[in-house]
Amino acid sequence: MRRSWDWRIWVGFGTALFAAFSYIPIFSRFPITRDFPWANLVLFLVAACLLAVGLHRAFAQAERYRGKISGSILGALSLLIFGLFCYGALYETRNIPSAESALRVGQRAPDFSLAGVDGKPVTLSQLRQGKRFVLLIFYRGYW
Repeated sequence: MRRSWDWRIWVGFGTALFAAFSYIPIFSRFPITRDFPWANLVLFLVAACLLAVGLHRAFAQAERYRGKISGSILGALSLLIFGLFCYGALYETRNIPSAESALRVGQRAPDFSLAGVDGKPVTLSQLRQGKRFVLLIFYRGYW
């Protein structure tokens, strides 16, 4: 009897990759999935279930299914990817500065210096001299 590949192992690994790399381009756009990555964690759970079933079949029915070595490697890689995702999304995000220290609407910005168009330093106080207004636009760097 010829042994066949168990598709669950490969689909489980692909799902783990999708769960890890889909957070920023897809799930960070929506507040319901951005604040806590529950959708990615559900995808990781689906991947773990597929990998577990595939590995169980590879070891329990070795005469019928292949994948003992490749399934173990892909399972370990998926576990590593899950750990790195949890570290980045759940632990490292605590280091992002809180919004309490941010400027409020109408509040004056502290003086700072940046390079001008000609490469020479220009300060905010220089731009405010006279009857000139300065509009500062802040872009959030995290999402």
